[in-house]
Amino acid sequence: MSSTGDKIKGLTNEAVGNVKQAVGKATGNDRLRADGAAQELKGEAQQALGKTKDAVKKAVDKA
Repeated sequence: MSSTGDKIKGLTNEAVGNVKQAVGKATGNDRLRADGAAQELKGEAQQALGKTKDAVKKAVDKA
């Protein structure tokens, strides 16, 4: 997957994770809150992967 695709998926997972956490908090559903937190972390990792791919590509292009 491209770096842009990784970043987009990461942003999407973060957003969905935040919504799940909010709904879980509002309804008192601890499992939904935990699932949301995990999905948010997954999104952060995907974004970091996309940024790393960008950095590697820039370094290779300079060489």
